[in-house]
Order: sequence, then structure tokens, then C-alpha cells
Amino acid sequence: MKEPEVNLKLALEHGLTEEEYGWVCERLGRTPTFTELGIFSVMWSEHCSYKNSIALLKTLPRSGGRLLVGAGEENAGLVDIGDGLAIAFKIESHNHPSAVEPYQGAATGVGGILRDIFTMGARPIAALNSLRFGNLDDARTRYLFEGVVKGIGDYGNCFGVPTVAGEVYFDECYKTNPLVNAMAIGLVDTKRVASAVAKGNGNPVFIVGSSTGRDGIHGATFASEEISEKSEAKRPSVQVGDPFTEKLLLEATLEIIKNDLIVGIQDMGAAGISCSTSEMSAKGKSGMKINLDKVPLREHDMNAYEIMLSESQERMLVVVKKGKEEEVKKIFDKWDLHCEIIGEVTDEENLLIYHHGELKAEIPPVELVLGGNAPVYYRDTKEPEYFMETLSFDKNKLPEPDCISDTFEKIFSSPNIASKRWVYEQYDSMVRTNTIVGPGSDAAVIYIKETNKAIAAKTDCNGRYVYLNPKEGTKIAVAESARNVVCSGAIPLAITNCLNFGNPYKPENYWQFKKAIEGMSEACKYFNTPVTGGNVSFYNESPEAAVYPTPTIGMVGLIENLENVTTANFKNENDLIYVLGEDYEEIGGSEYLKVVHNLVKGDCPKIDLQAEKDLHHLVLNLIEQKLINSAHDISEGGILCALAECCIIDDENPIGANVHIPIKTREDFSFFSESQSRIIVTVSQENKEKFEEIASKSFTPFYFLGIAGGKSLNINEQYQFSLNHLMDLYYNSIPRKMNAKS
Repeated sequence: MKEPEVNLKLALEHGLTEEEYGWVCERLGRTPTFTELGIFSVMWSEHCSYKNSIALLKTLPRSGGRLLVGAGEENAGLVDIGDGLAIAFKIESHNHPSAVEPYQGAATGVGGILRDIFTMGARPIAALNSLRFGNLDDARTRYLFEGVVKGIGDYGNCFGVPTVAGEVYFDECYKTNPLVNAMAIGLVDTKRVASAVAKGNGNPVFIVGSSTGRDGIHGATFASEEISEKSEAKRPSVQVGDPFTEKLLLEATLEIIKNDLIVGIQDMGAAGISCSTSEMSAKGKSGMKINLDKVPLREHDMNAYEIMLSESQERMLVVVKKGKEEEVKKIFDKWDLHCEIIGEVTDEENLLIYHHGELKAEIPPVELVLGGNAPVYYRDTKEPEYFMETLSFDKNKLPEPDCISDTFEKIFSSPNIASKRWVYEQYDSMVRTNTIVGPGSDAAVIYIKETNKAIAAKTDCNGRYVYLNPKEGTKIAVAESARNVVCSGAIPLAITNCLNFGNPYKPENYWQFKKAIEGMSEACKYFNTPVTGGNVSFYNESPEAAVYPTPTIGMVGLIENLENVTTANFKNENDLIYVLGEDYEEIGGSEYLKVVHNLVKGDCPKIDLQAEKDLHHLVLNLIEQKLINSAHDISEGGILCALAECCIIDDENPIGANVHIPIKTREDFSFFSESQSRIIVTVSQENKEKFEEIASKSFTPFYFLGIAGGKSLNINEQYQFSLNHLMDLYYNSIPRKMNAKS
């Protein structure tokens, strides 16, 4: 193929701006080659360079606590859990690919995040996800939902990692731009952590795993533009995954790391060979000489540009210790995987790319990478016009519901509240036998074998809250994810994040992003949960509108004693039911306001970080002293929905309740308020006095609600819901919609 002439027009078609193209020419001292232009275009894309976000991301707390590496230093975050062990974890988006090819888009999102974990020497022990779709009454939404869930399930199940937790939300704003965020957690010996670095003059550079094809070329660029009618033509930018090959790659990778045969290793994700060669070289302050003739190809007429930009899955770049080449080849031969030397590390700090004996690219890698000389921008911000208008909403002007029972049933069966069992039944949550608490509870709990410890993990974000108040809504996302792991008996340790926003060049969108970062920074500092890294996904919008700003939080916590594992469901007849925390009748951004009144108005609930922290300390103390039998946070849907969930989450042993919920001004406000920092707990009769003594000495208000027992949920001696009816509403809502005819 004759290569096109490189000029400004071609650079613009590659997604570079006129200014950026000028910088490329200036830094090279010449016009770039076609291959170099392709490399710069993907490496300077938003997806790889974080050029519009890195300046703000650096304001987050990125060290401290139990972190073993700083944010962004390695492929994933690393947190010390004692006993010479660490947890590697990270979350990333695969939104745009999933919008045009939901099955492969979601599947390869899972594959990519798993590779980020095991390239650090960590064996994956759990997968989580956070998903957003449009209204389930829409046939296209059901198609995307079904494809994404099947892609996640098939890849994780075939690979052999349990999918243990997540969240699914539905709102019209995600109709054409679903959000598919995949998270993975791995366990590693702190003495065997691998790094994504290239150094040591003359050390051989290997490409291992699958062969290279044309799938996924310009996938990183595709992820850095808005979804439009033309996006369907970008289907070739979606990678194709093979979980069986990835499983082999996992075992081979862990073996070469364990045997101390390598200097560094990196997954080939976005931007493929371009990214792994430049990032590893820049980190090691080295160069590389690469011969693309040695790369195993699926299609034999591929040119240098295509080979460098391919995002074919299940591939790694490995820098091997000189003299260990045959040992590495032997291991990969055993696992029936490609293992080819394609070059060597140099000490010249230049990336040299050859193909068919011709020098196709010569670039200092520091010019390409995040943290090097890639562009960094501070975008304009502007408070959106809707912001003050929504804040002025007066809830007292809302008409009161004609029937509270009907209102509750409508909310409890809404897809955002109802059980996501239809989703997680497609996932194997028990493979590897580490799962103590699986999907459907406040947080997943994963046992660390041969210890008395477990990890709790959860993803959380309410996009409506962040839309209404980006700073406070993001604080809530951090607080609720921490609250969920606390309800499971864990001390929150650290977070990873997936920041899903619209076009950063629009000042209103960038204002949302900036405020969200401010809120996240404040909350993480308060809870001592540093940010280990994550992913920024901009351009999540269609010609109609942007999605709600959705900064998804992936939280991990540590349970030091397995006896402290706590779940949400009521355990015993005659247990006492209490609520910890205060209600302020807050319905701004609530499920009640949306489902019953079709409004997204008001301010999000207020969040007092000190009150939240006090609640955490109280609950962990009560768990440690074996004084509570269950704990469940009150979130979407309010206290009435939370109580109903406590009754039926264990559908094999449902237990009803007789409770009295205090009414402050109106029943609908008190029942469906989404005030934060509240947890429902149950206490054995014999522990009542001790429980109330400790709770009274805390800074957290508490109220006696009633007693567990019976076959129904009885509220304020006025409303009664049979457990069978509640289970039908809760467990069959989503299946009914998915079984509806298109």
C-alpha cells in the first residue's frame, strides 16, 4: 500500500489539532512519517494521554495509607494487606465499543482490565462492573443490555474469575451511550510485583500471546470522540476477545514473573505496540529498537502503521533478562502461545521502528507519554444554566401520593431498585471458591486463602446526584462505596475510579468534571482512601445530549477477621431493628421523584463527611464486638425500600418485620428520603442494652424501628406487604421487561 502524504489535513483526520500537529513537526524537527503520525495520534488521544484531565487528576490524594505504589505508576493500584500480600485493583471503561458492538465491547473490557492486574504478577481473584443503560422499555436498550451482560459473563466465566459485585442503573440519558466500566482485583506476593518498565541495554524485547490483526485499529481514537450516527462505521475499531487464550497468557505470565526471568512487562491495550513500547521505554529512560517483521500476524499484508496501532487482544510486551530467552520461550511453548523476540532495549532514549528493512518511526518516547511531553490542557469552565434552576426546586409544592402502598410498589419494582439477579445469574460468582458474599449484598467479600482475612469490594455512583451537584454528588459516591464495605465488616482502604463525562471542550461539561474531582479529593482525604488510579472517559455523549456525569468509585476494604463478615438480610425472628443516622427528608434526585413525578430536580442529599466517618467507626465497633447481626445502608428508594430488601435479600429464608418509621412532615418524604449516612442494623434481644450503651456514647443518632419476624413487612400499623409479593416485585421486575417483545 502506498502511504498517503502526511500534511495538516491528514493530521486533522487523525484527531490531532492544528496546534498539536505543529508541535509534532517541531519536536521531530521534520514532517512525521505516516507511521509516526499514527503513533502520535493514538498516544496523544484523550484515551491515552489524559491531556484534558491529568492536571486536575494530580490534585487527588495519590499516596498514603497502605498504598505500595503511587497512582499511575503501574498498570494498577497496589495496596498492602499484610502477611506479605497485596491487592492489585483497577477499573476502566469500554463505553464506546459497547455502544456499537455490545458483546465484544464488554468482553474485551473485561479482558483488558484482567491483563492490567496479572501483568503486575497478581492472580485475579474477583471481577466487578458498573453499568448504565437507557430506559428498559426501549428495544435498543434491551439489545445493548443483553449483549453487554452476556459479553461480561462469557469472558469472565471462560477465563475463570468470579464476577462478584457491581451496579446497574437505567436512565434515558444513557440511551445511545451506555457506560460499561469493568473492575478487577488480584492478589500478589509483595516480593513478586512486576513493573511496566524497559531498561538494560541489549535486553531482548518479546511480544507474547495472540497474533496481531487489524481489529481495534484506532480504538483509542474512537474512544476520544462523541458517539454519532457515524459510530456504527467504527465497528472495526472494536477489538475481539478470546478468554481461553487469555487464561493461557495469565498462567505463562505469572510463571515468568515467579521465575524472575524478566525486567518488565506491559499489557497491549489501547494503542497496542505503540503504547507499550513508548510507555515502558519512557519509564525506564531507555530506548528500543523494534523490528515489526518479527511480529506474528494474522493478516500477512499489514503495514507498519497497522501493526503499531492494532489493538488485537491477549498480547503483552515483555523485556526479558539477557540470557533468559530460552527459558521464557520454553514456558510460552508449554502454554501454546506465540513468543517472539521483536527487538531490544537501547540506552539511546529513542524508539526506532523498522519494517521490511526500512526505518518507519524514530521518536523519543518521552514525547509520547502521559507524564512526559504529551500535551496538557486546562479547559474553560462554565456553570451550566440548569444548575441554579434545579437547585430552586421546592419539594413542598409536590402533590402527595393518593396511595402510599402503590407508590412504594412502583419504586421498589423500578429497574434501578429491583434485584439485578437477571444480570448476575449469568456470571459465575463462585469459581475459585474465594467468594464469601457474592452479588446482591451491600458489597462483595472475597476470602484470602490461607489467612483469616477477606477483601470487601464495591462499585458506586449515583449519576443523578452528580448531575444535580457535581461536587457533593461525587462525595456521596465515595461515601456510599465506603459505607457499603463497612456494612460488610471491612475497613475502607483505597479507591480506583472511572470518570465518565461528556465532551471536555464544552465548558459546562468541564465544570462538572472539575467539581467532581474537588468532591472526590475532599472525601478521599477524609476517609484516608487514596486514589490508586483508574480511567477517564470523556466524550460520552450523542447529538442529543451528554450522559449524566458519572464518576464511578471502586472501593476496596479489608476484613482482618473472618468472624466479622456481615451481610444485609435479617437473620432471626424477634431481632431488634434500629436505624443509625438521621433523616432530613431529602428527595432531590431521588428515585421517588423520578419514578413517581418524572422529575430530576432539587439538590442532591447533603453529605457530612464527619458524620459519615463517625457512622463507619460505630458500625465497625459494633461488628467487632459481635453486637449486630446484619447491616444494610439506606440509599436509593429510601428507608422503606431498604427495609424491604433486608426482609427478602435472602430469598430462601425471608423474614418480615413490624416497624414504625417516624414521620417528620409527610409520609412520602420520610419513607422515600435518600438522606445519607444511614444504616439499618439488627440486634439480638440479649445484646440490646450493650448495643444502646455503645451507640449512645457515639456521635451517631440512632432510633429503634421495630422487630424482625413474620411473613410480611408491616409499616406504622397502616401498610402491609406480604414477603411473597415483595419478592415478586423485586426479583421479577427486570426479567419481565427483558422478556417483553421488541
